[in-house]
Formats: sequence, C-alpha cells, structure tokens
Amino acid sequence: MSDHKHTSEQILARAREYLEHETDERFRGEVERLIDAREPDDPIGDDLTDRFYTDLEFGTGGLRGVIGGGSNRMNPLVIGRATEGLARYCVRAGSSTSGELRAVIAHDSRRYSEEFALSAALVFAAHGIKAYLFPSLRPTPELSFAVRELGATTGVVVTASHNPPEYNGYKVYWSDGSQIVAPHDRAIIDEVRAVSGAPKRLTKAEALERGLLEYLDDRIDDRFVAMVKRQSVRPELLKERGSTLTVVYTPLHGTGAMMVERVLGELGATVVTVPEQREPDGEFPTVKFPNPEEADAMELAVRLGRERRADIVMGTDPDADR
Repeated sequence: MSDHKHTSEQILARAREYLEHETDERFRGEVERLIDAREPDDPIGDDLTDRFYTDLEFGTGGLRGVIGGGSNRMNPLVIGRATEGLARYCVRAGSSTSGELRAVIAHDSRRYSEEFALSAALVFAAHGIKAYLFPSLRPTPELSFAVRELGATTGVVVTASHNPPEYNGYKVYWSDGSQIVAPHDRAIIDEVRAVSGAPKRLTKAEALERGLLEYLDDRIDDRFVAMVKRQSVRPELLKERGSTLTVVYTPLHGTGAMMVERVLGELGATVVTVPEQREPDGEFPTVKFPNPEEADAMELAVRLGRERRADIVMGTDPDADR
C-alpha cells in the first residue's frame, strides 16, 4: 500500500484495526477524535487518510516519521511491531548459539523518545531477549559501543537525527556496532513486514522480575569515555598544551553535551558550551533544523566563538553522531 488510492471504508477499517491494538491513550485519542469529527461530504479527511493509507516504511535505516496516532506515524504500536520483527529475527539468528540474547536500547531528547525506548525494551523482553536500557538520553555512538561492549545481538536508538521536532525514528544496529547491512537488513525488513496485530510485550515489573530488563549505570559511560580518549592522535600534546585550547561547542539541544564536554575536558581542553542550546529539548527552540551542517543552526556557536576568541567551534546533531 504505497499510495492514497483507498476508499473511505478501507481507511476507516485500518484506523479501527489500529485502535484495537494501540494501548497508549494519547495516540488512540488522536485517531478517535479524527473519526468522530469527520464531515459527511468527506467521511475520512486528509489527515486520517495520511495516517492510514500506508504503513510507515521500515527500511535499512529503520523507521523515521511524524509522531502521532496511525499506521503511518511514530507511536508505541508501530515501534512495538518493528521491535517484534527485529526480536523474531534475533531469536532465529541466535538459535544456533547457547549464549544469552541481548539488546541495548538508547534514546535522544525528542518527544516520546524515552517512552518509545522502554516500549521497545519490553517487547525484546517478551521474546526472552535481555534488554539493557540506558536510564536517560545517550549519544548514538555510545549505543554502538555498548552493543559491542556488552556482547549484544542488536541495538536500537530512538532518534530522528537532525529532522524537525515533529519527527522521531528508530535506528537498528547489529552485533558489530554498525547499522544493519546485508544479509541482516533484508531479513529483518521481511520479519517486520510480516508482523500484524499487537506485539508481545511484558510489563516493566514483569521484565525486571524475570531479569530481562536491566538499566545501565555510569560504568558503561566510563568505559565509553576511556575508549574515545584512546583515539587521541597526540595525547601528549593535549596534556602539555590542552589548557590553551578553547573549544566552543553546541549540542543543539540534543544528547552530546554530557560526553563531548567530559571527553574534551578530561583531555585538557577548555570547553565553552552555548548556554542557550545546552539543555536537552525535543522542540529545538533556538533552531529551525538541528543540523550542525546548516549555518543557521551554528549561528549562536559561531557568535560565541568570536566573543571568546575560540580556537575551534563545533556542534553535534541531536543524537550526536554528526
């Protein structure tokens, strides 16, 4: 279903099927209000049609779409079904091993990211896959590191990268810490497309009691920081002259401040973070697009860099992988 050529009855049927399985009242309410408000001469309306004319496409990059109720939106049901397919593939791929199946889940500062991350973790847990969940937002590179460090089969980060605030997304990583590639990508996509109905999901209490949900602590942060610092090409130069290096930095309201400030600071540099953009905020109130490759997004950082006579001005996108 890749176009809008559906009858009103088909769209309404898809909407009602969604309502049967979506458990989050916020997203259910959006759809119920649209159904109740439809006009006689347009029984479904453009908004309802756009939400249900297709399923949000799961591709090699995972999911990315507008947050809201509907099969063509980012919400707990869509996240759950994607995780259901991924979990099925992980179980199948790991059936020849005797080790514990594990998944690591992280999220950024966007709206609903924390809820979506927990939702994914509870689906993994329902399939017997131990879910390691970061207790608060973390940068995508740390998720990649944690997958390898913890010997996980897969990893998920809930983020829409540098898209506008109405978007969220779901990136999938494999055991090597990279985003999924052949042959896993096509097989996972096929599994996700085969999912229907409500995904299997434990409650948080059940997952914790069974040892299938574990919140990561700051030990993984320490190991990640140590690894990043080891990538320094001239650590002796930083030790000797780092205090003379001033870096103006902006996380653009995303996940980067915690790790960027810590790594550069421990290496000896003087880090000045743009105060207006330091705190995580999924609305990204000071920028049009939270993309550090866009000159407008870096305007405050460049201005502060000039004021402080900084040697370097740098920024990261909301999940700090750019």
